Amino acid sequence: MFGIYLKRELSRRKKAALVIAMGLALGIALVITVNSVSAGMQQAQDKVLKSLYGLGTDMTVTKAQAAPSGNSSGRPKFDFDAKSDSGKTQSSDRVMTQGGQSLKSSLVTEVAAQKGVASAVGALSLNVTKVDGSFTQGKAKSTTSGSGQQGGPGGQSGGTGAPQVQGGGASFDVNSYSVAGVDVTQQDLGPLATSKITTGSTFTAAQTSAKVAVLSKSYAKENKYKVGSTFKISGTKYKVIGIATPDSSESTTDVYLPLKQAQTLGDAKNKVTTIYVKATDSKQISTVKTTIQKNISGTTVTTSADLADTVSGSLSTASNLATSVGKWLSIAVLVAAFLVAALLTSSAVSRRVREFGTLKALGWPSRKVTRQVVGESVVNGLLGGVLGIALGLGAAYTVTAISPKLTAELGSTGGGMGGPGGGGPGGPASSAAKNTVDIALSAPVSLTTIALAVGLAVTGGLIAGAMGGWRASRMRPADALRSVS
Repeated sequence: MFGIYLKRELSRRKKAALVIAMGLALGIALVITVNSVSAGMQQAQDKVLKSLYGLGTDMTVTKAQAAPSGNSSGRPKFDFDAKSDSGKTQSSDRVMTQGGQSLKSSLVTEVAAQKGVASAVGALSLNVTKVDGSFTQGKAKSTTSGSGQQGGPGGQSGGTGAPQVQGGGASFDVNSYSVAGVDVTQQDLGPLATSKITTGSTFTAAQTSAKVAVLSKSYAKENKYKVGSTFKISGTKYKVIGIATPDSSESTTDVYLPLKQAQTLGDAKNKVTTIYVKATDSKQISTVKTTIQKNISGTTVTTSADLADTVSGSLSTASNLATSVGKWLSIAVLVAAFLVAALLTSSAVSRRVREFGTLKALGWPSRKVTRQVVGESVVNGLLGGVLGIALGLGAAYTVTAISPKLTAELGSTGGGMGGPGGGGPGGPASSAAKNTVDIALSAPVSLTTIALAVGLAVTGGLIAGAMGGWRASRMRPADALRSVS
């Protein structure tokens, strides 16, 4: 009887049922869209942190950069004597460690021994500034600093220095590029872990002191290097054995060398600038961070959560809108949809006074009438859920198909850090630098979101049914007689 009556009433009131269902559908569709976009934002942020922080890295240990003393600017200085070499091309490489003060290599073992640490590996970040130029007379002096991925050994990029020439003319180029010293025995953690070798091969454990290099794909393409090519840094020749492509975004490191070679270039024997750490349990990262800071003084420990707080740009803006404005907008629309559904159901019940009064006169108890109204409302809610899921999936698919580009900037968190791997904690970027990554936004819809939509549909139907059922339960047979007269 319940099913037959339910089917008949819904078929008689198609327009009213559709209005109620559409109201709920719009609210549910908005919830699905906001949730899927928020999930896409989180995935995008994870990609940013993965590419700039390090695959499998839970935290990094660095030491804050000391302030330059006296009148020193902390930037490399180049002196060229035009009197002795007037008109001749002069070239010079300046290699500087980046990302904070150097740490003793022995600290890597000490960090690895801390409770909760699964593994730790050291890396050395360098910035190489190459100056080529000629001078006609007098003495020229140039003070400049590297600017990241500009040119390289023999690179073609334009100069970025600020030459100051005294008593003569000068013409020269300044090119900078980043170098990372990699522990070739543990490449699953550290600056090279976020890239895969697409041409050639990576380092072997036996190449701890070999004069070989792996280049980033973009850097190799810019300078026309390929596997087998050679180049020089400060007079030392290196052979390219592999080309690395980052898992996401552009690489923030140009050249990867075995750690010992990088230490020799940077005059930093038995030194590292960054210690990459993997915890035994990802849920205990904050505890491990506290343990390292307590037992190894003078260091800065940065987790991926710390870096997440520094992400800015359009990704951060859109994420904030999705999580704050989007959430409250969804709640407001849902509340309005539930309220409208409840009011429409109550109004529909009021128009059925004669029907329900007659049923009660025929012996139907109030609970049976209430059950009938609630059943109709739940069906309307489920219909709204189906429509809402369809609309929400359509909106999520549209966002994914369009794939709007968002920009993320990872700023400094202290210790001279701007983002690991290359421009990260201990990376070759200066402490004030920011790494910018372009991310294509997607809107994945999870089964949890679908389940939430179904739950909201049932909840909306129950709320509307409760309101209508309460109204129907208060009717008396006499109400039916009065409606006839």
